[in-house]
Order: sequence, then structure tokens, then C-alpha cells
Amino acid sequence: MKASDRICVALDYPSRQEVLAAARRFGPRVGWLKIGLEAFVAEGPQLVREEASSSRVFLDLKLHDIPNTVARAAASAARSGASMVNVHASGGRAMLSAAREALAFAGAPKLIAVTLLTSLDARALADLPMTGEPEAIARRLALLARDCGCDGVVCSPRDLSAIRSACGADFLTVVPGIRPAGADPGDQRRAATPAAALSAGADVLVIGRPVTAAPDPDAALSAILSEIGSASRE
Repeated sequence: MKASDRICVALDYPSRQEVLAAARRFGPRVGWLKIGLEAFVAEGPQLVREEASSSRVFLDLKLHDIPNTVARAAASAARSGASMVNVHASGGRAMLSAAREALAFAGAPKLIAVTLLTSLDARALADLPMTGEPEAIARRLALLARDCGCDGVVCSPRDLSAIRSACGADFLTVVPGIRPAGADPGDQRRAATPAAALSAGADVLVIGRPVTAAPDPDAALSAILSEIGSASRE
């Protein structure tokens, strides 16, 4: 896999104009573009359709509701042209299975499940009804997602080793929380450099602010692509 195919640039902007401008800038250089809640709530599925005509789109809505609602929403996401959609693994077996069934047709987008948000560390989890360390929780949720037929998971780079060991090499890992060495972690609590994430078993790296908010976004992306290329050759 080429270094560029491993990158998904997060187009986390509030307006169609900003999203489209960023897509034109970064789309030809990477394998994926991500449209998340901010842009989707502002502009709706038509924005996904526009981007899907020229790029692979990861529609990052993290669906989490009763099974019937999630199944219908997943089907709607597929009709928007997205190549990959996600749900929360913590929605449970029935919800995950309903989403899988809704996308069980030729040409359907990949279905991936969010294990734990990368903003949640052990201290944050102490406030939630979840027992165990973040890595162990993510592993359990990844196994549940695999058993329900999901194509892969969204997970922290810190959880990759455990998930790879449990779910195998063919289980897709889409990994946010990527920060180049020395970069401000922002609200990410369980992050890693691009090279470290690849070494741990990441398939696709989701990168937003380290590129889009950089003083020179094109140079920032070039540096990340170079790091990934070097890591892949090692």
C-alpha cells in the first residue's frame, strides 16, 4: 500500500466552501477524506455526494442509537456515496448486527466500529460505567465488532497491539489520535506519531489539525507522507 493510501485527512470545517477547498487541496495527495459531524450537520448528505464523486469518503458520524434507527441511518449513509461509515461498538451486539445487515449488499461502504474515543484515558473512564484499562476495553469492543461482521474498528494507536493480536491482520484499523513528534496533542489523550502507529499495526491514519491547522498545511502533509514512507520501508 502506498504511503498516501494510508492517510485520511479530516475535513473538520463548518462550511461547504471550506470543506470543498480543503478537498481540492488534499484529495489528490491522500487515499481518504473524512467528513464528520461538524460539516455533516451544517451541510448534509449532499456534501458527501459531492466529495464521493472524486475521493473516497469516510463518513464519521459514530452512529449510536436503537438498532432500527442505526440500520436506517447506515443505509442512508450508504446512499450518500460514502466508502466507509462508522458506528459505536458500545451500542451493543443487536445494534452492530442491524447496521451490518443494512449494509449487506454489493458496493456497500465498509462498516467500522468505534472502540474508545482517543480523548478518553483511564482517568476519564473512571467517570463512566466501564471496568478495566482502556486497552482491555478497546480489545473487548473490537472482538464484539468483529463477531458482528464489522470490517474493522476505529481505535487509539495505544490499543493497536491488543486489537491486532485479538482480531487478526485482516481486520481494518482506522486510527485517529495521530500527532507528529513535538506537536500539540490538543484534546487527544492516547496519541502516537505516524511511524509509531504504523509500526503497531495501523492501516489508515486519520489526521486533522496537524495538517489542516498547520502554518503550511502542504508542507505538514508532505512531512507526514515522508515519515510514513520511511516507516513502511523499514
